[in-house]
Amino acid sequence: MCRVVDLQQAVLAKNDACAHTLREDLAARGTAVVNLLSSPGSGKTALLERELTLAHSRGIPVAALTADLATENDAVRLARSGVPVKQVLTDGLCHLEAEMLGGHLHGWLPADTRLLFIENVGNLVCPASYDLGETLRIVLASVTEGEDKPLKYPTAFGLAHLVVVTKTDIAEAVSFDEKEFRANVERINPGVEVVLTSARGGEGDGLLLDRALAARDGAPVHIPVMTRKSHHVHDAEDGQPHDEGHTHEGHAHDDGHTHHGEHTHAARAQNRGHAHTSDSDTVASSRS
Repeated sequence: MCRVVDLQQAVLAKNDACAHTLREDLAARGTAVVNLLSSPGSGKTALLERELTLAHSRGIPVAALTADLATENDAVRLARSGVPVKQVLTDGLCHLEAEMLGGHLHGWLPADTRLLFIENVGNLVCPASYDLGETLRIVLASVTEGEDKPLKYPTAFGLAHLVVVTKTDIAEAVSFDEKEFRANVERINPGVEVVLTSARGGEGDGLLLDRALAARDGAPVHIPVMTRKSHHVHDAEDGQPHDEGHTHEGHAHDDGHTHHGEHTHAARAQNRGHAHTSDSDTVASSRS
């Protein structure tokens, strides 16, 4: 067990170093990364498509990279916005890593890109531990997922710079308690902003774009308490963030399965070439 833990820590330390380099390289060219995390079905793709479309209409140079275990469905949807979009298929890996991301950006990302939106794999566990060199980390949760979502996934919500509630047009129908949700977010990540959105109803249109542009231009970004304590934290069984989160003994996935050594497996799989770009590498690469 100690050896597995040590290997996992080494993988995360390597990822942090790669993320630091990637962040500096992108900042030097004027690009900021926005990392979007959520459970499957949260409405992340629909919301991102609206924000990309808005950016395109304003003439703001943005791009998007979307990661999935399989299919190019999300990339096809995002490409309708008219901005450059790239699909990455992970072949079963539950998250992106900084080195993997850097490899896919090389030779593809347009030089004038101000914002790069990353639609991470739909999962609130594994992606939460991996810095992708982002300027802004946004966690999304739909009104259908329950007010206790932040307590169930404290690492994801605890490291967020911004929390977004989606599908607010059906909040009343599903008896979503906004006050309770906000209280739970505050318990895990004191002071983080929570915004309400609806891709169908139009509530919050442009909020993500505006927040991302502000962060890119140097506006102060919320610093989570969990970040101050440790860069690597593990979801506590009691729903509270650990103070000493340097041990990763396996992550419980949304489907209830625990994978010991998941991060070590991810590194091995990456070396074997399991994380790759789909045959139609760039789904959309031109701006009108």
